[in-house]
Amino acid sequence: MIRINLLPHREEKRKLRRQQFYAFAVSSLVLGGVVVLFGQQVYSSYISSQEEKNQFLKTEISKLDKEIDEIKRLKEQTSALLERKRIIESLQGNRNEAVAVFNELARQMPEGVYLKSSKQSGVKLTLTGYAQSQARVSSLLRNLEGSNVFEKPELAEIKVANVDKRRLFEYNLSVTIKRAAEEKKPGARPAAAQGQKS
Repeated sequence: MIRINLLPHREEKRKLRRQQFYAFAVSSLVLGGVVVLFGQQVYSSYISSQEEKNQFLKTEISKLDKEIDEIKRLKEQTSALLERKRIIESLQGNRNEAVAVFNELARQMPEGVYLKSSKQSGVKLTLTGYAQSQARVSSLLRNLEGSNVFEKPELAEIKVANVDKRRLFEYNLSVTIKRAAEEKKPGARPAAAQGQKS
């Protein structure tokens, strides 16, 4: 019977398998390292791209904030200018009011009624003066009621006073000045202003 020793052959196969295993393990590690490095590079490029986008957005947001601040400032300036314009238009519309008021007062004062002082607060005019009789004060109130410049006359007080050894009646009354229609209706202001200029 022939005996064949297979031990060296088996030992060589084991060595070969061990070498193949080591080679596979090393190649797997290398491949794993390559995959990890590639994944890391892709991830870092994604992060840097996202950071660039974020930086771009921050820059654009900063520009928009500046533009919004500029718009707010322009709106404030516009509203201030419109307020000034409204005040100037109001002053121009009422600049002849004092002349008209005193002319109308002179026309409506009955004989025997004298004006001592007048005080205006907005559209309300307070008049103080002397009259020879109470009937003359009543006549003044009626005249003011029928006036085109005044409305709502109200007698606040009437009392006897001695002026230069004469017995007179001191009166205190208030009356409202009729303002032009453009102040009551802001939309009609330009037309009324044109009417005043012509």
